[in-house]
Amino acid sequence: MQVNENQMENIRLRPLSGAHAGRMPVTEGVIEVKFKEGWGHICNTGWTTKNSRVVCGMMGFPSQRTMGKKPSSLQTVYRIHSVACTGNEAHLSACSVEFSKANSSASCPDGGAAVVSCVPGPLFTQGRARRVKLNPMSQVRLKGGAKTGEGRVEVLKGSEWGTVCDDHWNLQSASVVCRELGFGTAKEALTGARMGQGMGPIYINEVQCRGDEKSLWDCPHKSITAEDCKHMEDASVICNIPYMGFEKSIRLTGGRTQLEGRVELLLSTGSGVRNWGLVCGDGWTSREAMVVCRQLGLGHASSGLRETWYWDSSNVTEMVLSGVKCKGNDMTLTDCQHHSVVSCKRAGAQFSAGVICSDTASDLVLNAPLVEQTVYIEDRPLHLLYCAAEENCLAKSAAQANWPYGHRRLLRFSSEIHNIGKADFRPRLGRHSWVWHECHRHYHSMDIFTYYDLLSLNGTKVADGHKASFCLEDTECHEGILKHYECANFGEQGITVGCWDLYRHDIDCQWIDITDVIPGNYILQVIINPNFEVAESDITNNAMRCNCKYDGNRVWLHKCHLGDSFSEEAEKEFEHYPGQLNNKIS
Repeated sequence: MQVNENQMENIRLRPLSGAHAGRMPVTEGVIEVKFKEGWGHICNTGWTTKNSRVVCGMMGFPSQRTMGKKPSSLQTVYRIHSVACTGNEAHLSACSVEFSKANSSASCPDGGAAVVSCVPGPLFTQGRARRVKLNPMSQVRLKGGAKTGEGRVEVLKGSEWGTVCDDHWNLQSASVVCRELGFGTAKEALTGARMGQGMGPIYINEVQCRGDEKSLWDCPHKSITAEDCKHMEDASVICNIPYMGFEKSIRLTGGRTQLEGRVELLLSTGSGVRNWGLVCGDGWTSREAMVVCRQLGLGHASSGLRETWYWDSSNVTEMVLSGVKCKGNDMTLTDCQHHSVVSCKRAGAQFSAGVICSDTASDLVLNAPLVEQTVYIEDRPLHLLYCAAEENCLAKSAAQANWPYGHRRLLRFSSEIHNIGKADFRPRLGRHSWVWHECHRHYHSMDIFTYYDLLSLNGTKVADGHKASFCLEDTECHEGILKHYECANFGEQGITVGCWDLYRHDIDCQWIDITDVIPGNYILQVIINPNFEVAESDITNNAMRCNCKYDGNRVWLHKCHLGDSFSEEAEKEFEHYPGQLNNKIS
């Protein structure tokens, strides 16, 4: 159920005089409510901390401070009186309140304007280093959202993350999630996998929180089986977050629409003057573009551009940031790693960074159980590997082999790549740039789409099956979804939402050449879209890893999982899997 906000169009805090002027976020102030006739105040007679909790939640804060009445000298009409909240409401309009008639001169006997003091969550603490992480022990997280404080709800059970089914999902339950993560109350409780479908287990259904629980697990709920709920019913939230004004220090110029353009930053110079400047395009990827689009409130990134010569130039010519490397979930571009001294290989506005933003984005994930189920070793004769050698699918030592005699030992497995996002995954390069491969008789649209690596337990690469060139198409789709992409006959390439591209274990280059690998314990790692050439809504699920045991003749995989599907503790255990450490092969 969504609240009715017809009577209160908006709400804000006016900072108290002299209270940390200009600092963001505003955590303390007089409550101002907007009506059709303008802004009004709330009479603080009978005001409680429960009322403050609701207002702070709307402002994006998880909790409130207890404070005595502060006298207010405001000459105002008090439109709202006798507020009585339980503290669990997601919006002030859901509380019991009395309204004065518009343009009436109702006073506030023995009181003044209501004032609140809120406690910000860890991401918004004043004077913080914004690289602060949310509580690593938290048993809830948000995935797939374009902005801070929104996404698909995932909960931790044991050592593995799973989703929440949307039956009875409402603002009270969503607000428990938001507050647990250090945000305010929920602005929206979304159903029907609106933030993309999850992968893996679905843990709980029919969650019915009161609103004051510390964790979603504390709320009444039902445990479910796979028959009860599907991932198309994954629950998600949009939380209220504090206004930080981040969008004021960045802008896009020269683009055809407001969703694209050259990135310009407002930074202070040594003399304290603030000027707009450009960002160097060297090394710029869709990961950095994700941060720019989020900071501007423009949704997901569609592309990160290293050259912007085809866009109109503004008067801004100076580079003020270079060497930018973002994790992808940073709140602002200046929170990302960057060089302290600006250096750019190719100077000039035409080689500065640009972005194209979008309402939706794709999200690719690998079917981890299928890798575990299909793995095996094949000793393949060299005379059957000429085509694979042409495409660099063999280890470097194959060049010294006695062709066509002998064989290569190949670790083979199937790879099934699903698009669980909200937009089709399309190659970055247009059709005119695709490369024809005579051996396989089709065009390859991406040079580097997936890395297949075998790592020692200390992370050293001992063998790789860099599956360089790919032809992307819809092999199969969920029921009711039509295939859009097919490689044959120079067709369009990509992966449709709700479809997957299957590379069977018996296809050329679907392997890692382990001819030179000695027996031992290893980690098999597969990374999709490793250079972030194509933007996705979530890049933390692009890697899959498995424990791998090789005895010289056979191979076993276990604990195959996506890179973000285990708890931090379980992932550390996985990384310290006991066994023989192997030296890098020369």
